[in-house]
Amino acid sequence: MRKILLVFVFAATAFLTTNAQNIQLHYDLGEGRKFFTSTVEMFRPDSWGSTFFFIDMDYSADTRGIDNGISLAYWEIARAFKWNETQKIMPRVEYNGGVMALSADNFIPIENVYIAGLERTWASADFSKIFTLQTNYKYIQGKEKASFQLTGVWTIQMLENKLTFTGFADFWKEEMFWGTDFRFLSEPQLWYNFNKNFSLGTEIELSSNFGKKGFDIMPTIGAKVTF
Repeated sequence: MRKILLVFVFAATAFLTTNAQNIQLHYDLGEGRKFFTSTVEMFRPDSWGSTFFFIDMDYSADTRGIDNGISLAYWEIARAFKWNETQKIMPRVEYNGGVMALSADNFIPIENVYIAGLERTWASADFSKIFTLQTNYKYIQGKEKASFQLTGVWTIQMLENKLTFTGFADFWKEEMFWGTDFRFLSEPQLWYNFNKNFSLGTEIELSSNFGKKGFDIMPTIGAKVTF
């Protein structure tokens, strides 16, 4: 869910229509994480490339003593650029940032992150299978002047589009107080699509040295409305 999306989730409908937006609501089942998270996503291609953004909000967090209000707000926005329809490699830029509550009266900013790189997308003829690979330079304000991030994003449509397997995986360098520099985050999602607008499913956050030292598995149950 931290990033529900994803650092950059593409749905197959985004390649088949002029734009795609969705709203997700997840309930986090992870240890010490019994709260709801909402996500608003938009992907919109145009003749000069594509724009993607998402906004995540966590509602309450018992382990931090927050039982009323938003305990985390985070967003990412990315733009990829192209000059012709046959272009395979696209330059891209991205911004990440937000704010998190450590307690009911103590909020801290999530560092500004500026990213620039290249991306390449592969897709089957019917767009039922899509994979995007990104290689990026990453600047984390006040922390990392010259880092990197590798990202993979995938979508697989199954059972005549009734079942969608989608997600992303990030690997990057970021110095943390415990001394571990390399971090990993992946959020695969599996959705059952009742129709083109409504889905129920799950997300499993897999992380290493993300938020704390060590490996974590954080499952959710969720609903999604696509516009």
